[in-house]
Amino acid sequence: MDLYEYQARELFRSHGVPVLAGQTATTPEEAFQAATTLLGQGADLLVVKAQVKTGGRGKAGGVKLARTAEEAREKAEAILGMDIKGHTVHTVLISEGADIAQEFYFSILLDRANRQYLAMCSVEGGVDIETLAKERPEALAKVGIDPIEGLTESVARTIVSQAGFNDETVVHGVVEVIGRLWEVFTEEDATLVEVNPLVLADDGRILALDGKVSLDDNARFRHPEHDALVDNKATDEREARARAAGLNYVRLEGEVGVLGNGAGLVMSTLDVVEGAGHRHGNMRPANFLDLGGGSSAQVMATGLEVVADDPQVRAIFVNVFGGITSCDTVAEGIVTALSKLGPDFNKQIVVRLDGNNVERGREILQAANHPLVTVVETMDGAADVVTAIAQEA
Repeated sequence: MDLYEYQARELFRSHGVPVLAGQTATTPEEAFQAATTLLGQGADLLVVKAQVKTGGRGKAGGVKLARTAEEAREKAEAILGMDIKGHTVHTVLISEGADIAQEFYFSILLDRANRQYLAMCSVEGGVDIETLAKERPEALAKVGIDPIEGLTESVARTIVSQAGFNDETVVHGVVEVIGRLWEVFTEEDATLVEVNPLVLADDGRILALDGKVSLDDNARFRHPEHDALVDNKATDEREARARAAGLNYVRLEGEVGVLGNGAGLVMSTLDVVEGAGHRHGNMRPANFLDLGGGSSAQVMATGLEVVADDPQVRAIFVNVFGGITSCDTVAEGIVTALSKLGPDFNKQIVVRLDGNNVERGREILQAANHPLVTVVETMDGAADVVTAIAQEA
């Protein structure tokens, strides 16, 4: 789960990471009230920042300065409703500003390839870090962190040394903040903690002016308090239904709904649909939906309903290799789903079954004799059929 900046900053604050005061607003009037409060507390500069889960807000005009409450209202009115890389701005953060002497960059992430954590740090912050890493990789220190040892003070000093910090006062402050950010990373079960920029203020403070945090959903059971961080308004309704049923669903931009059991099989199915689609009007996968390895007929039915509910889906491809989930269970789920969807449902379903109880599964579908179901024996053949149907739909 990716957090909004204001949520990341609150997590930082709870772990002692120094951040500036701020309040969220969803209307220009709320922005005015928040600005009035912050100015009354002694702030002489405010920053109005769009809250979206994507980068490039500044370049898109989603970050503006204000010195009065009326200015903050006007800036918020201009930002609210903006589209930034496909994300609509519904909330702004009204934050206290700071006089900046220098900007830095710091992040910790899960390095799956090397089975460790990775810290990245640079004395050049506030920039597109991907561009910096590509054009001037020597300016970005990358230090692996042993999961057992953790980010000790010694490791933190190695990081800042390799990043190019040389003023001992600044080094001490950055090392202390890095230690706090490591606490956020480990205690909150994060997969990414990023601060860009981490700044040295004119008054000597080290501050996290921005924050990006991704939390591991697999660790959610350890953090019931993280439920409050879920943005239900921004969650796709189909994704929420699938998650509630224990399904892995991701909406894509195509026309062919895809269901399978096992992430590897579903990924392969996306590839064959994409390939077949080149022959049939460039039809593409509309989603990724993994039913899991031990799905029941009811789970199969729920998955089919979720995919069928997407208006962009013209046809559906069910591709299952029977193992723990036998093919007869899948077939029963398809029949159950079609009965629940009712007579108004009109999307063709192409089914490819193989593996455990495949003959019984095909018998069930044949006996049901539903006019919307076509059974094809091979994956490539089924992909060709379903993309052709989607093209004609």
